[in-house]
Amino acid sequence: MSVDRLEAHPGYHLTSSWPVECGGNRRQKAAVGRLDAASGRASVTTRNDDRWHVMVIERDPGQWYVGGTMPAFTGPPPFGWVQRIDVDTLDPIASSPELPCGDHVWCGAILAHANGSIMSVNGSFLHRLDPDDLSILVERELPADCSHNGLLSLTDGTLITKDLRLEGRGGTTITRIDPETLDVLDSFVLPEGSMGRIAATVDPDTGLEHVYVPGIEHLWRLEIDADAMAVDREWNPRYRTLGGAQGLAWDSCLSDGFCWVMDCGDIESVRMIHRRDPNGRWDEHPGRQLSWRQPAPWDGPQRLLRVDTSRERVTEIAPFGTAGGGVIAPPVHVPELGTTIAWDSVNGGLAGVVGDDELDVAWQLDVRPSMQPVVFPESGELVINDFTDAGTDDLVVVDVSSGDLIDRVDTGSRVANGMFLTAGPDRSIFYCSTLTLARITWS
Repeated sequence: MSVDRLEAHPGYHLTSSWPVECGGNRRQKAAVGRLDAASGRASVTTRNDDRWHVMVIERDPGQWYVGGTMPAFTGPPPFGWVQRIDVDTLDPIASSPELPCGDHVWCGAILAHANGSIMSVNGSFLHRLDPDDLSILVERELPADCSHNGLLSLTDGTLITKDLRLEGRGGTTITRIDPETLDVLDSFVLPEGSMGRIAATVDPDTGLEHVYVPGIEHLWRLEIDADAMAVDREWNPRYRTLGGAQGLAWDSCLSDGFCWVMDCGDIESVRMIHRRDPNGRWDEHPGRQLSWRQPAPWDGPQRLLRVDTSRERVTEIAPFGTAGGGVIAPPVHVPELGTTIAWDSVNGGLAGVVGDDELDVAWQLDVRPSMQPVVFPESGELVINDFTDAGTDDLVVVDVSSGDLIDRVDTGSRVANGMFLTAGPDRSIFYCSTLTLARITWS
């Protein structure tokens, strides 16, 4: 495995194997070790309730937390929540109080910080929680009164987050925060809005920490030092060139000197939620209009874009070529296997993409993913969901090099969305969706 997979990040809890969404700030979604699904039989533990489960993280070995919000699009005010869970039963061992979120409904984030606390961002609020009983240690209302998506710890331990603003809703606010007091250290507004979550890495040549932000038209890079954040004016590539035929980018995956993104993400349900104030709140529930299965609001195909981080070169490919493509999650690049995984949630289709100068499709698989996956580079396996025509949300294990389907498991969920899979202990995967939390184990 590559060295950058194994380096401990000083901003996160030292003994955690998965302290933050996607496993790390580069969003490579890579698990250490092997899954070897073909050599085992999958068993499923499922918990169904009334919650929107967003992600699972680990603090100390065996100490697992799930965070999320309430799918309260109407009625009583929504709130964020965090639970420490029993790894075998998924029952809560400890639960946070109801965490204020500014009345916004959207998937936030949690992380296990180097100072020992569990951090939670939800709506327009940030909380620092006691890791044992999940009581509130510090509560902070953020400068921007709208949904925030994504929360990372930088190498100096400071926290960084951003709000989510679609086209026509103004510029996105980036906020850097002290991890003890949650005081705002720096906050500024980008020239563009931004939908996707931030990613971060340290430049090996300069030692500068960079934060990557997908904007409305461009990708933005921030340079972080001890005193301030500043936009890197030397790197601001335009990824969106086709106007109404092309949607906005979700998160990026930083790998092999490139920033990998997929466009066509601001599908109709996302637009509906984030054009409301507060975000995602109605007097009457909009019903099926909130489904990500609605036709895309553009006629262009789903694209994978590879953006060189040392120069403003954008290489793109439409792996499926089907009009009206759309996704609610970012791609993943597996440097050990020279393969990038892309998909089309609206039309269906999963693809492995390869190539040095130009990009080519190595394989395709007829499944309909929507989630943030997990990869096992050592065994060459990808784990992602497939929302089937029968209305089940299965997990599928795919050979990254060949595209062969290795295994399929029914999670027990009837709702698919763009939430996070997490690599758990003992050859397992945690699955999060609205109304369902599950753990799938191969043994």
